[in-house]
Amino acid sequence: MHSKYVIVGGGAGGLELACKLGRKLGPNKVMLVDSRLYHIWKPSLHEVAAGTLDIHAEGLSYQMLAHDNGFTYVYGALEALDAAGNTITVSPIETQSGETVLPERRIGYDSLVLAVGSTSNYFGVPGAREHTISLNATEDAERFRLTLLKLLAKAATAKQDRAGSQGIDIVIIGGGATGVELAAELREASGVYAAYGFGHLQPLQDVRITILEGAPRILAPLPERVSAAAVKLLAERGVKVSAETRVTQIEADRVTVGNGTVYPSDITVWAAGIKAPDFLAQLGLPTVKGGQLDVTGELVVKGFPNIYALGDCALCLGADGKPVPPRAQAAHQQADYLLDALLRKERGKPPSGKPYVYRDYGSLVSFGQSTSVGSLMGSLQGSNWFVEGTFARLMYTSLHLMHHQAIMGTLRTGVLALARFLIKRSTPHVKLH
Repeated sequence: MHSKYVIVGGGAGGLELACKLGRKLGPNKVMLVDSRLYHIWKPSLHEVAAGTLDIHAEGLSYQMLAHDNGFTYVYGALEALDAAGNTITVSPIETQSGETVLPERRIGYDSLVLAVGSTSNYFGVPGAREHTISLNATEDAERFRLTLLKLLAKAATAKQDRAGSQGIDIVIIGGGATGVELAAELREASGVYAAYGFGHLQPLQDVRITILEGAPRILAPLPERVSAAAVKLLAERGVKVSAETRVTQIEADRVTVGNGTVYPSDITVWAAGIKAPDFLAQLGLPTVKGGQLDVTGELVVKGFPNIYALGDCALCLGADGKPVPPRAQAAHQQADYLLDALLRKERGKPPSGKPYVYRDYGSLVSFGQSTSVGSLMGSLQGSNWFVEGTFARLMYTSLHLMHHQAIMGTLRTGVLALARFLIKRSTPHVKLH
């Protein structure tokens, strides 16, 4: 099996590149390899976890996207790389009983793009890996949702039987966008659980949510005004926030912090940091201390002129010498940059000679189906505007729609996606079954 351009990883950046390149060159030249069958926009995982978004309605089939956008899809995980031979090995796919569905495959390439994203960084905290859930993939979000459902059912039954139920404690470690959005979405979801048979539960009293953040404030990378607004919105929703709180140990039913305080926890979510996947260090490519691939300003893996990397798995330095932040907008921009680079290569043109330049357009944080908060970067260097409320929520929603349009390719699909999105969001629901 051979393809001129092989992209490994169907996240935001990798999928956008595959779709846009496929529409230009076709399936005989463009191939996407991913270990999952469906794509979901990663910022939506907190909604899947809370039960306010149905993964089966949101997930997009890679096979369908390949058919519609003109690329070949290969199902499986990257297992090995032979850089000298320009080949990768894709792992076999097996059923739970061990039956082989797809064998191990070797794929040759002319140009390889690695876009494998990131995984959780536990920073060596005892018990973090064993006793927490991280929202890195759809199965993590589904695991959280099903665990929450079981706990809600148990708490509701105990309260109905007057068995002295103490409710549910949810501890979220990490006050970045993922942790904050999950807390807000959970509170919104818990407010309508009564409609699904949990009428005996009182959300504010019986579903207790706490965010623990090691930095002096939540949403630390964003302007202080955004952080302050977020704290206010969380307080209005009955979510407790404890900043400058360093977690020292996690057990199945509790979280211990540096000053000795113990937080009871029925579900503990780890949202305190990410790192590059460990397997990157086994590929024979240069990596940095954090495990990311070391790339040039042109997103070329150093020393390997036909291998590129984008998104969270690549360490790309900006003009200021600082690493490009691991954000969806960076992956989107890098996908467009590599699209131009690969099309130039396809047409026999020399490289542009211009390095990738990250442009920060600001950040938005969702607080449920009706409001958001964030900052937008102005056209003048260093200026930004604070936004909140319904307007900010519409802008947050538009980011999702822009991603859908990028991978579907036409204005018509963008309009249809907008219609479906508005209909779906017009009446918030909770998926519990």
